[in-house]
Amino acid sequence: MKGIHHLGLAVEDLDAATSTYEQLFGAEVTGRGTQEEQGVQAVALQIGSGHVELLAPLGPDTPVGKFLARRGPGMHHVAYEVDDLPGELARLEAEGAELIDSAPRPGLFGMQVAFVHPGSAHGVLSELVARD
Repeated sequence: MKGIHHLGLAVEDLDAATSTYEQLFGAEVTGRGTQEEQGVQAVALQIGSGHVELLAPLGPDTPVGKFLARRGPGMHHVAYEVDDLPGELARLEAEGAELIDSAPRPGLFGMQVAFVHPGSAHGVLSELVARD
């Protein structure tokens, strides 16, 4: 693990949330994209040396849409950057972690991603990310 790559935050209004983070925290937009397969629009923000990813659902039946309906806006996941995503998935599975994704899949902003079930990390959805 190289470290925390970003924090993912579920929001209802992507433009309003982006404006809030720019105004309150001096965030700078570094990317904006849509991942149709996951049903999400996202804005990547740089805040100082850290990164936040704002996530808005494309519909109520998407993973982020269901998250918002259950829990409301807020912390969605922690993303950890790795060099060898398939290797880390194999290591985590060998350690007994429950994987949502057993293989990497395309993510936003040119990343490969895979998720680890929150039950394996004390209630926190964890994402592993690697650059293409």
